Amino acid sequence: RYPFEPPKIRFLTPIYHPNIDSAGRICLDVLKLPPKGAWRPSLNISTLLTSIQLLMAEPNPDDPLMADISAEYKYNKQLFLLNAKEWTKKHASQ
Repeated sequence: RYPFEPPKIRFLTPIYHPNIDSAGRICLDVLKLPPKGAWRPSLNISTLLTSIQLLMAEPNPDDPLMADISAEYKYNKQLFLLNAKEWTKKHASQ
C-alpha cells in the first residue's frame, strides 16, 4: 500500500539499540500512520533511510522499545558502547 502506508522496515541483523527490539522492529514516528505516527505519502524511501540513519547515530532513550538498553544508554553510556561493540562483533562481523 506504499506510498499511502509506510513501508514495513525491520533489521534482520540483531542491533543493540534502545529503539530497535529483538525482532528488528524500529520505533520511529515516520514508520507509523497518524494519529500516533508521522507518515505522509509525500515521504520517500530516501527520507526514511535518512531518518533511520539519524536514529542509529542518535538514539531516543525517552521513547524506547528496549527499556533496559535505554536505561543503560542514559545512565551508563560506557557500558552501552561496550555492549553495542560486542553485539556488532558477534552479529555483524565475519
